[in-house]
Amino acid sequence: MRSAVNIAVHGRVQGVGFRPFVFQLAQKLSLQGTVQNNMDGVKIYLEGEKSAIEEFLTDLKTKAPRLSKIHNIIVEDSELKSAEAFSIIESDRHGTSMLVIPIDSAVCDDCLREMNDPEDFRYQYPFINCTQCGPRYTIIDELPYDRPYTSMGGFPMCDDCRKEYEDPTNRRHHAQPIACPKCGPKVTLLDSNGQVYEAENSIEVTIRLLKAGKIIAIKGIGGYHLSCDARNEQAVATLRKRKNRPNRPLAVMAASIAAAKEFAEISQSETDLLRSPEAPIVILKKNRRYPLAESVAKGMRTIGVMLPYSPLHHLLFADPELSCLVMTSANPSGLPILYRDDEVFQYLSGIADFYLVHNREILHPVDDSVVQLNNGKLDFFRRSRGYVPDPFTTEQDVTGIVGFGGQQKTTFTIGRNEQIFIGPHIGDLENIETINHYRHELDHLLKWIDIPKTTAVIDAHPGYQVRNVVKEYDFSEVVEVQHHHAHMAACIEEHHIPGRAFGIILDGTGYGPDGNIWGFEILYGDAAQYERMAHLCYTPLPGGEKCILEPWRNAAAMLIQLLGEDGVRLAQTIFSDKEREINVLKKLIEHNLNTVYAGTCGRLFDAVSAICGVTKVSSYDGEAAIQLAELVDENNNFEPYSFDLQKEKMMMINFSSMLKELADDVIKKKQISLISGRFHETVVQAIVLTMDELLMKNPSAEKNVVLSGGSFHNRYLRKRITNELQARGFQVFVPESIPCNDGGLSYGQLAVAAAKRRS
Repeated sequence: MRSAVNIAVHGRVQGVGFRPFVFQLAQKLSLQGTVQNNMDGVKIYLEGEKSAIEEFLTDLKTKAPRLSKIHNIIVEDSELKSAEAFSIIESDRHGTSMLVIPIDSAVCDDCLREMNDPEDFRYQYPFINCTQCGPRYTIIDELPYDRPYTSMGGFPMCDDCRKEYEDPTNRRHHAQPIACPKCGPKVTLLDSNGQVYEAENSIEVTIRLLKAGKIIAIKGIGGYHLSCDARNEQAVATLRKRKNRPNRPLAVMAASIAAAKEFAEISQSETDLLRSPEAPIVILKKNRRYPLAESVAKGMRTIGVMLPYSPLHHLLFADPELSCLVMTSANPSGLPILYRDDEVFQYLSGIADFYLVHNREILHPVDDSVVQLNNGKLDFFRRSRGYVPDPFTTEQDVTGIVGFGGQQKTTFTIGRNEQIFIGPHIGDLENIETINHYRHELDHLLKWIDIPKTTAVIDAHPGYQVRNVVKEYDFSEVVEVQHHHAHMAACIEEHHIPGRAFGIILDGTGYGPDGNIWGFEILYGDAAQYERMAHLCYTPLPGGEKCILEPWRNAAAMLIQLLGEDGVRLAQTIFSDKEREINVLKKLIEHNLNTVYAGTCGRLFDAVSAICGVTKVSSYDGEAAIQLAELVDENNNFEPYSFDLQKEKMMMINFSSMLKELADDVIKKKQISLISGRFHETVVQAIVLTMDELLMKNPSAEKNVVLSGGSFHNRYLRKRITNELQARGFQVFVPESIPCNDGGLSYGQLAVAAAKRRS
């Protein structure tokens, strides 16, 4: 029996070859009708035998293209229109946008095979792509996603490309960035003065320059990278010196999994991440051979690795002698990633020797995403290229809520219906360039997502820059959310945890309602509200920010505050060249001058790192804690130091005795890795004991626990705390799809506002 239906498909269904897939499926089943992109997603009219339509609907769900992600399918009966064939019709750009914006994807195997085939007309073409790979978000100007509304609009298709583009049976059918050497973007090599370096093949010359130890600025999909040979110690050291990046680890790009295995241990799960369409940087453990330059990740047991994800990257590895490149974001310290061609010579002057550029404009920059496998689960350091702005689904209407994030590792989050869109990694809002970058990306996503501006959500910290940014937008209300409640709510929302939960939040900095700096908390509640049940005792930060930049000051102040005159003597012994400064710190503490009080995991780690002599002065955020954690193997067991738990109405953890014992071990020159391991285990046992006591005092409390805050990137803490709590019958949840650091803060802010709205 012949019948007809209208089908609406919502989700990630544009820019992923969905219409050609629908066309071929309809043809296979002898169905007639149309398929069309619109501001909702994809609209299909279908007529034919009822059994064929039912088979079509089954295959639509189960055989969709690999980059697609269907959120829902709505099917309604329709009147027969007596269609004679099935066709793809022009997009409808009217109405309110409900689209899922397509993400950038690593080049697929089919395109790589063609690029390496001398008989193919796209042989060695660095911008080859199809519906299953290539740039998307970074080149879009307007929606829906059609070529005239991208930065490919200025490249008219040649006859060969147009033939593929218009052929519904071709995998490049309606691939908007389709191009070839005749009609598409081109690569050019420039010298340090911006003059064209005349060469028949710019990529071959670039390879020779890299092998010769030169530093090249390379324009990629989401911005510029600075690159050099990762095996050349002199080249890496020169890059560090020019970029003023003395210690922070540099990411590398390996030619293949086999090349990466020459210097790193890689599990099958990590291999799958590296080879995925998202192609993130994956934090791996170095192996014993490790032939790369020591300066790439000095003093680290781990290294950030990615595989080539654009055709241009793959072509850079044509010479087998060049198997691994440093590939670090080309941005001066503290500034956003560079992506505009007119800016690179201004900001990279004196850093890059040459520039490998192309004439396809980047409209929306994105940094590389960074992940690790932590206790068997995905752990995002940075969620950006390949993942942004793919939405999360929620169980409530979040329309009109925008989370503005925090001050560091900033993102923003936008709610529309039952979708939550997290924007790209922005960085630290400490200069006008980054703030302008924040505004630019927020404005574009707000335009594309198209929501009423109902509720803006900001951090409760009175000094964060987002307070000024939010004033530029006309929201009906502005809601403040405590920093660590947002961390807790983010994990609750991600896992859709019913009821209430404990939140163990280990973090660097968060403004507390009592005026002190929080960051080592146990909370209890839900996304709408919380109660603070326990925390680390407060210690002074005389000089404020200077204690964070110079952890030895924080360490000395902590010893003085917690151990009195014994602490003064220990500080003077351990930091023997700082006796005068220690006396000044003591007076500042005694008279409460220029001093704030903090109880944070980040500052505790900084202090112990400085006492152990690991990092006394930080050159980047989190360096002291990272270096201390690198000394510890999460698979080892350690004996904890002593500590005290003060069981008042609100419990308080006091590590005075631990610091005394730990400092004595340092003075006795005991092995630093052992001291670090014992310190880590002390933190674990203090949290576990506190949870035991809280459950005894609150026997009716629900036994859900979320672990969040930036300190839970620490592999040892996450694994040991999870295992200990699970052994006690707790159900433990950790962030897996969003960062546990401040990159997930805006998502949690939105979750709090939505929960308060609902309640």
